[in-house]
Amino acid sequence: QVQLVESGGGAVQAGGSLRLSCAASGRTFSTYTMGWFRQAPGKEREFVAAITWGDGAAYYADSGKGRFAISRDNAKLTVHLQMNSLFPEDTAVYYCAASRRGIASRVDVSQFEAYDYWGQGTQVTVSS
Repeated sequence: QVQLVESGGGAVQAGGSLRLSCAASGRTFSTYTMGWFRQAPGKEREFVAAITWGDGAAYYADSGKGRFAISRDNAKLTVHLQMNSLFPEDTAVYYCAASRRGIASRVDVSQFEAYDYWGQGTQVTVSS
């Protein structure tokens, strides 16, 4: 069992930045693909970014390309999501997720069904 705990959410003005962190438990963290998803009120959960196990390839939803950066530290069992140039449309609860299935393709890492473990979420609110 893997536990994921997100932190770093908060309220910022448009154009601001936030750095989300996800702390994981478990010695097999390095073998998990890690993802970030978000869910705004009244909307479905959507893919934000992912970083694969192994070579650490990063994938982003179009909405975050050029603004978001995902990274991982296997020694510290953490994954981060640096978010810059935030828009009000980025307002959502952000969830960290871990997949133990060895997924690595862009299609697979963007599917929330491919993840086995989820954090409780952290709220991000961007005001105009």
